[in-house]
Amino acid sequence: MTDHSHPAPLTGWWRPNGWMASAAIVIGVALFEPGYLRETLTFVAGALAGTAPFILFAVLAVAFLKASGAETLLSRAFQGPQWRMILFAALLGGLSPFCSCEVIPFIAALLAVGAPLAAVMAFWLASPLMDPAMFAITAGTLGIQFAMAKTVAAVALGLLGGAVVAMAARSPVFADPLKPQPVRSGCCGVKKPFSGAPVWRFWSEPARRDTFRDTAFDNTLFLTKWLTLAYLIESLMMRHIPAEMIAGVLGGEGVGPILLGALVGAPAYLNGYAAVPLIDALLAQGMAPGAAMSFVIAGGVSCIPAAIAVWALVKPRVFAAYIAIALTGAVLAGLGWAVVA
Repeated sequence: MTDHSHPAPLTGWWRPNGWMASAAIVIGVALFEPGYLRETLTFVAGALAGTAPFILFAVLAVAFLKASGAETLLSRAFQGPQWRMILFAALLGGLSPFCSCEVIPFIAALLAVGAPLAAVMAFWLASPLMDPAMFAITAGTLGIQFAMAKTVAAVALGLLGGAVVAMAARSPVFADPLKPQPVRSGCCGVKKPFSGAPVWRFWSEPARRDTFRDTAFDNTLFLTKWLTLAYLIESLMMRHIPAEMIAGVLGGEGVGPILLGALVGAPAYLNGYAAVPLIDALLAQGMAPGAAMSFVIAGGVSCIPAAIAVWALVKPRVFAAYIAIALTGAVLAGLGWAVVA
């Protein structure tokens, strides 16, 4: 459930969003830096071309999982002993390619029938951070090692959150965690979330072929939109932000840059996919590797779609615990990556 909650496929992509922001940047460069317009557009086109194989893989992988109905496998993570549920919820949360609006009714149903909050928290914390599309984009831009480390961090964060909630389940923080819930239909048209069984040979059914086509189209537009904006911002950053400033604020060793990366990442995160090229630019200008990891972990969990998914269902004290666990896990992930990188 990486942070790609967006309007219904084929109908909402043209609304004011990343495309408008990209157009505004291009117009701004044309007006105020006309000598750099061609250089900027060439940079963006080259970056998109280099990322295209990863975009293609991501689009096809997500379309296949959606068309086959593989999201039904998620329900199996919430069966059995509590610690087993926490483990599988963290693992599946870090791999699920589904948006917030689909996960909200699923989680609401699980909580309503008594699924342990610890397992739900493990899923919630891991799911905004990594999915097949995010892994492909991250590996293509920041390297396979960073992508694998972020995947491990996502699962570890889910385990941390699940363990904390399990051990403090009887505390006032986690007692009676749910808000009263209205009946939801889901902005993605999800009526019975995660029901049925996967159909791997999806092409034999016209409805599933349509799902594959619409999902591939929707995600191609989505990834292209945000990566175009990110590469435009990256070109401006590389040209206007002194490397010495980045190195002075977020560079160096120790806990300071990592903690600052987490604190800055939480409110500043725009979009998980857009963040990848921006982190690439910041690393090139002197950002410490540990700070980069803490930034993407804290920002991914606290980004608007992920945070709204939690806020919509639980009481403020549980939401506060969610944010606190996310920031703690982000700092720990940054410290771990600083040692390994």
